Amino acid sequence: MSTGDPSPADTAKPEGEGESPPSAPPPPFDSSRLIPTVHETKAMPDRETTNAALDTVLATQRAAPSDVYGSGPLLLSDIPDNIREKGGDQGVVLGIDEAGRGPVLGPMTYGCAFWHPSSSDIPSDFNDSKQLSAEKRASLFQTIRTSKNIGFVLRVLHASEISRNMLRRSPYNLNAMSHDAAMEMIRAVLNAGVRIDTAYVDTVGIPEAYQRKLERAFEGHNINFVVEKKADAKYAPCSAASVVAKEARDRMTSGWKFTEAAFGYKPQGGFEVGSGYPSDPKCKAWMGRNCNVDSPFGFPDFVRFSWGPAKNALKEVDEGKPGTRGLGVRWEADDDDEDEKQSSLDSFVTVRGGNKRRKGCLDGLRKRSRPGVFNDLGLTKLTKPLVESAY
Repeated sequence: MSTGDPSPADTAKPEGEGESPPSAPPPPFDSSRLIPTVHETKAMPDRETTNAALDTVLATQRAAPSDVYGSGPLLLSDIPDNIREKGGDQGVVLGIDEAGRGPVLGPMTYGCAFWHPSSSDIPSDFNDSKQLSAEKRASLFQTIRTSKNIGFVLRVLHASEISRNMLRRSPYNLNAMSHDAAMEMIRAVLNAGVRIDTAYVDTVGIPEAYQRKLERAFEGHNINFVVEKKADAKYAPCSAASVVAKEARDRMTSGWKFTEAAFGYKPQGGFEVGSGYPSDPKCKAWMGRNCNVDSPFGFPDFVRFSWGPAKNALKEVDEGKPGTRGLGVRWEADDDDEDEKQSSLDSFVTVRGGNKRRKGCLDGLRKRSRPGVFNDLGLTKLTKPLVESAY
């Protein structure tokens, strides 16, 4: 006898009906979003995000060559909690140093490390990174990355940025770039709300002049600047900064990814580049093998093409020396432009005491002689057609 209630069979729905469709998988994480530029720098929210961003920078993710412009990345770590908590009590000690200033290959990196003076877990064996073994330097770098009490900054100036700056109409030299990189890092730390008590800086140029420049730039912040030669061997914060800069550069260059590979470029003879210094035989041999392989673009963006050795190698290509490949590119003025320029200069050359033009000074430089009608009519410049158009 029916009770009027629907049976389970009556209420059953076809399989899948009424269920929410499966959600689409989340898009892959784009780690390049973590790489801030100089003008966008903010402190990372935590150490996990800091290390994810750092790994992305060290993996040399860069824009395609056709999109290269502006400054390289500036990464500011998260700010340690004890600095936030004691910021009003006393400022941090901070150090700055660089790596890769002299090589013709790869980036120049600037490192900065800072901590509160009350921190008790700072390694006692920080030293000039160039005096440390590779194993010791890697160990200290890992300590900095995982420490809850050490903050750091990394500024990367890629070879393309250095070269573009140095080849400006008004050159922006390497010393000026170095000073600005240091000031960018200090400014990033200050903008994150961190008070700086003392900043130890390994000098670039004359220490006294550099120190005065920093004091003027940060007047009112009450920062005690100590700018010295070999500061990375004297002061722990500067030594830690040296570790950040040196280890970052080494990891970037050893795992370098050529952006030109997307267009078919392959380094000739592998990647045996040695130290990257122009005097290194391995470096010289690699540059010789890879000069203008991707003709006519000279070198990949791993090379500082404003450096003398790179410019000389390209000059040999222009001159067609045996053993060079590709073609040289020369820019020359059009004939009309050349004549106009020479005519303008020639008009200022006269013989004293008269209006007769001096012969043999600029006349011989012209590629084309003037039409005879100019001489017949005594004309020097045609400003209006002699015969008006009938149309």
